[in-house]
Amino acid sequence: MATAETAADLVLENEAIEENLRQFLLVLSVSLGVATLSRVVSWLRNIPYTLLLLLVGLGLAVLNVRLVNLSPELILFIFLPPLLFEAAWNIKWKNLKQDWVPIVLYAIIGVVICIGGLFWGLANVAGASLATALLVGASLSATDPVSVVALFRELGVNKRLTTLMEGESLFNDGVAVVAFNLLLGIALGIDQFDVSVTIAQFLVFTGIGVSVGALIGFGISFLTQRFDLPLVEQSLTLVSAYGTYIVAEELGGSGVIAVVTTALILGNFGSRIGMNPRTRLVVSEFWEFLAFFVNSIVFLLIGDQVQFSSLGNYVDSIAIAIATMLLARLISVFGLSFFSNMITPDNEDISWQGQTVLWWGGLRGSVSVALALSVPVALAEREEIIATVFGVMLFTLLVQGLTAKPLLEALDLLGDQPLRQKYMQGIARRVALNRVISRVKELIERQEVDTEFGRYQLALVEGQVEKLQEEMQKMQSSNPELQAFAAEQIKEELLAIESDTYAEFIRAGQIKDELAPLLQDVLSSD
Repeated sequence: MATAETAADLVLENEAIEENLRQFLLVLSVSLGVATLSRVVSWLRNIPYTLLLLLVGLGLAVLNVRLVNLSPELILFIFLPPLLFEAAWNIKWKNLKQDWVPIVLYAIIGVVICIGGLFWGLANVAGASLATALLVGASLSATDPVSVVALFRELGVNKRLTTLMEGESLFNDGVAVVAFNLLLGIALGIDQFDVSVTIAQFLVFTGIGVSVGALIGFGISFLTQRFDLPLVEQSLTLVSAYGTYIVAEELGGSGVIAVVTTALILGNFGSRIGMNPRTRLVVSEFWEFLAFFVNSIVFLLIGDQVQFSSLGNYVDSIAIAIATMLLARLISVFGLSFFSNMITPDNEDISWQGQTVLWWGGLRGSVSVALALSVPVALAEREEIIATVFGVMLFTLLVQGLTAKPLLEALDLLGDQPLRQKYMQGIARRVALNRVISRVKELIERQEVDTEFGRYQLALVEGQVEKLQEEMQKMQSSNPELQAFAAEQIKEELLAIESDTYAEFIRAGQIKDELAPLLQDVLSSD
């Protein structure tokens, strides 16, 4: 009898696994299909693929087609670590260091202003309960401008603006999660609010997160100095993204801040001392693919989870939350930017145009959804909290996200990425043709080709090089900023060569300690 029951349990378990696998493959097929379609169909390219996936998910929700139950654990433990890691891996420490003051202000004080504004609006205007006002405020304090940042990169928007928005999002996700956990106890009536205790708990959470992230980041950085195995080094970055998050959470710290710390160290330090250029490229392309893969699934599932009947029941709360959130964001961005400009006279001021984009580009996404869904079922206001957060999130993604490009055009902030790309293509062609010329000359000298034929081919290639050179000189004369761009590219290449050379000596065992880049200050002073 027991054997029969065990066999039946195994059959049911296998059927459940098979069903889950089918659901996952269905989600994967739909999400990647839509994401690919957005790159192939020309008129869809104006819509960020993440927002297109959200629209498809909303369409499925209207038809009541539910692909997978989107749990907070799925977002926070499976989807969030790779997204955080990829973003932090690609942020340059030099840019982050230059604007650390406004980023810290946005990520910490900005979260407090957002929570306070939403709490006031929902409690005093909408008449919401203490639990609803606190938890909605904490959930919506996490910004998620994935689609806006992708648009920035595609259009070549000022790198500083991209760094400010992405840097704020990386760090305020961690602050928002910590704030939510601290306020959850107050909302449930378990804890009493005490400023000193709250600040102490916040410092403990963040301190553990930074410590764990730094320990793992520097540990892997020095470990990869000892060998050159691209697949192993790529695997180590993946393990570090999830392992850092889990270890920090288990120790009572912030997993989000830990992952961001690890990725910043590996992307700016570890990849320079422990990875050769080819390995860095392999790892960067792997994380670019993984971020695309995860975003494709997340935004589709977010749209698919929307309960339109529930949203209709709380239209007033959603409208008030949107208005107060926009007002709180306006106060925090413009107020904190003014303060930052005042206390950092050495840095270029953040323009009012840039502040406007930062205000309007503060979208809400997966982290806000995960926090709202993690509200305990025992809380009577849970449905209202989830509906309000989903409603505000949809507004930010669909209204603010889709109007980001027209806003950039209106503020004259569109970058010169197409021009830079054309210029870099010209440089690549020139380098390639010069190598061809060297090869043809070598063949002529060795008499491996007919002399007349070789000289004729050589003249054709040299003519193309001269033509390319003329085109690039015209581009430089009509766009002087290209010269500075080209100089910056050369500096980065020279610094990379220096760091790679030191790493080769360490891997060969000829030196033990990492040498500080000698050219960093020399080239910067030019």
